[in-house]
Amino acid sequence: PRGRDGGGGEEEEMEGWHPLYPGHIPTSLLQKALLAAGSAVMALYDPYRHDMVAVLGETTGCLALPNLRDKMKNHPEGYRILQERPRICLSTLDMARLQGLPDGSLGREYVRFLEDNKVSPDTRMPPKFVDDEELAYVIQRYREVHDLMHTLLGMPTNMLGEVVVKWFEAIQTGLPMCVLGAAFGPVRLSSRKLQVLATELVPWAIRSGLNASCVLNVYYEQRWEQPVESLREELGIFSPP
Repeated sequence: PRGRDGGGGEEEEMEGWHPLYPGHIPTSLLQKALLAAGSAVMALYDPYRHDMVAVLGETTGCLALPNLRDKMKNHPEGYRILQERPRICLSTLDMARLQGLPDGSLGREYVRFLEDNKVSPDTRMPPKFVDDEELAYVIQRYREVHDLMHTLLGMPTNMLGEVVVKWFEAIQTGLPMCVLGAAFGPVRLSSRKLQVLATELVPWAIRSGLNASCVLNVYYEQRWEQPVESLREELGIFSPP
């Protein structure tokens, strides 16, 4: 846009612009489509490009994210999470306390998962392209509980484990990114792993995803002492095959 005097309008508009949240980058529908297409290609080429997977999730989640937000708003624990905005990262976790919890508890098994797979909760990218501050938190929360999904489902971070978790998350969240990962992730698996995936793991992940209540409605930070088996039963997740 141009000012009334024929210039300066764009500069004035940019000076008056403020990000919706730290790191937010406003984008048009066309820009989102281009980002989605490019990130999808890169994510399929290299599924471990977490930055591309993150961009794909943000640029294609326009329908799924509001639905997840509404599920959280309509659930007492989920609503409290939206109000208090807890974060799961090294600065908020008492790792020594979690390591000292009994075997089988959520906190101890979560730390064991991080240690065994050499991953850190701080590797989750902050949102950039979600044009709503509350929805940006929803996708941030989804990313930060992803390792807890691995813990609850008993799945490692290798390609087979990631595909299984993506099937569960696709059913749970409806995020196109998860659907894409579930559908195309298996192309890199061996024939033996494909057979196990098709006959045992995918049917179990789908049944668990359909049966379980929304996993974003759990205040995990207040459940560290709870046994994993107890939380699985509460949520409706079947024991891993």
